Amino acid sequence: MFNQDYFELFGLERGFDLDPELLIHRYRDLQKTFHPDKFANATEQERRIALQQAALINTAYQTLKDPLSRARYLLELAGVQQAGEQQTIRDPEFLEEQMELREALQELREEADPQGAIFQFLADLNTREKRCVSELGGCFAKGDEAALEQARVLLHRLQFVRRLQQEAEAVEEELL
Repeated sequence: MFNQDYFELFGLERGFDLDPELLIHRYRDLQKTFHPDKFANATEQERRIALQQAALINTAYQTLKDPLSRARYLLELAGVQQAGEQQTIRDPEFLEEQMELREALQELREEADPQGAIFQFLADLNTREKRCVSELGGCFAKGDEAALEQARVLLHRLQFVRRLQQEAEAVEEELL
């Protein structure tokens, strides 16, 4: 069980698009089955195994429930190397987009209505995130080598959007 594919662990078909309700249902079932409290009267070894299984179930659930983590995991399963920071430098369009978005974030503080501006900025980032997630779904559905390479690029973009969202939320907190 400890080397089991997370999708197999939850009885799900391997893929990017999954039913979140089914995932949480299967998670709760597995939690009930392997919860360490159920093994309170078991041997030390059985308790240790139950604890390890519970930890694996939690890790698998956290990985599969988040599109970013799920995409990273699927690429890992497919043997695709993750994009590093050097990849950004080779994509001048993406590099320019990053610089423009970071500059826009810095300028929000000087807006006449900075809170409204940050709200709009976060809404734009949310739209970008949804578009990346949707495109990732299409790439993983195709599953060929070119599509997986595109998924790797999209994963890098999604990571950037998530980091920028965190930075924007920090600015929002600062403005409040």
